[in-house]
Amino acid sequence: MTYYHLGNCLLLAYGPYFLTYKYFELSEYGAFWKCVQVGGMYLLTQLCKMLLLATFFPADLPSPVGVSLLTEVFKATMDFGDLFALSLVLRKISASGPIKVLIAGLGWSTADMILTRALPLWVSARGLQFDWKYLIMSLEANVVMIHHLAVTALVYLWSRTDRNSPHRPLLIVLAVCSVYSPLLPAIYTAVLAGAAPTAFKMLLASSVPSLLLSTASFTMLVQHCSA
Repeated sequence: MTYYHLGNCLLLAYGPYFLTYKYFELSEYGAFWKCVQVGGMYLLTQLCKMLLLATFFPADLPSPVGVSLLTEVFKATMDFGDLFALSLVLRKISASGPIKVLIAGLGWSTADMILTRALPLWVSARGLQFDWKYLIMSLEANVVMIHHLAVTALVYLWSRTDRNSPHRPLLIVLAVCSVYSPLLPAIYTAVLAGAAPTAFKMLLASSVPSLLLSTASFTMLVQHCSA
C-alpha cells in the first residue's frame, strides 16, 4: 500500500511531463539535452534569486503581517528574473517557434518539479497513512507545467513582436499577471484572517489564474504561428 500511494503520486506528477515530451515527439529535435541545459539555467536563476532574498530579507528577522505581505510581493517581483532567463534560453534553442516554447517550458517546469516536489513526495508519500496533500502536490506540479509553458510562450511572443505592435501592451499585462499570480493563495489566506483554508481551495486559487493565463498566451501563440 505504501508504494502504491507513492506510485500514484509520482505517476500523477510526472506523467503529464512524459506524455508532453512523447506526444510532441521532442526527441526528434534532440530535446533531451536541451531540456537538461534549460534545467541548469533554472537552477542558476533560482540560486541568484535566493542570494538576493537572503541578503535583503534574512529569515531570522521578525515580520509583522503588513511587512510579511510586502516581503511576499518583493519575492514575487524577483520572478521577473525568470522572464529574463527564459529569454536567454529561447535565443540559444535552434528550432521553430512552438518547439522552442515546448523545450524551454518543459525543461524549466521539470527542473522546478524535481527541485521542489520530488524529494517531499519520495520521503513523505511512502508513509503508511494515506494523505490527500501529496496528491494535491502532484496536481500542483501539472499546474506549474502549464504555467511555465504559458510564461515561456509570452516571452517568445515578446521577442517576436514589433515595438509598435498592438499586442505589446497585452503581453506586458499578461507577463505582470504571471509574475504576481502566485501571490493569490497568500492573499486568500490573509483575507480569511488566520483561518486555514483547505488544500483544495488553495489548489483552486493557484490553478485558475494559471489556466486563464495559459488560455490567453496559447491563443496568441497559435495566432502568431498561423499568421
